[in-house]
Amino acid sequence: MLDTATYTPRLKAEYAGKIRPAMKEEFSYKNDMQIPKLEKIVLNMGVGEAVKDSKKVKQAAEELSLIAGQKAVITKAKKSIAGFRVREEMPLGCKVTLRGDRMYEFLDRLITIALPRVRDFRGVKGNSFDGRGNYAMGLKEHIVFPEINFDKVDEVLGMDIIICTNAKTDAEAKALLKHFNMPFTS
Repeated sequence: MLDTATYTPRLKAEYAGKIRPAMKEEFSYKNDMQIPKLEKIVLNMGVGEAVKDSKKVKQAAEELSLIAGQKAVITKAKKSIAGFRVREEMPLGCKVTLRGDRMYEFLDRLITIALPRVRDFRGVKGNSFDGRGNYAMGLKEHIVFPEINFDKVDEVLGMDIIICTNAKTDAEAKALLKHFNMPFTS
């Protein structure tokens, strides 16, 4: 059993010991508070099949909770859209926001375990930044995470992963994620 009072995630310790000094030298920051850091990671699953069967959202939320190690929140429609057969307040997906130690643990599992398990994986796109230092990526299959027992999965779902940093530019954010060993293609 882990003693949570003394346990520090591997990537958090690496950030404090190696990545911060490397980033300070690379971008020649004058103040330690200028060095970019991770703020949060948001995981999101949209369940289109929820229009026909609301139980699929609950199943997706349970699986997302297993992946994140934190309870998922079910997201609901804000407006009714007749063309999609969606009514207001209808459950359509689920999301989790990770911060602190859980965020570093998830990023470690994503980079070292889940991404290499993706079929035909050659790296993640290096141009998926939003202009403010946040990186967004999508996975077509949520079963690449070891927490999911794919024998019990009814339907393979995709998920969005948004990594939010306090970097001012995309170049700083990309350098930060490269120091975390994010496998960029370009």
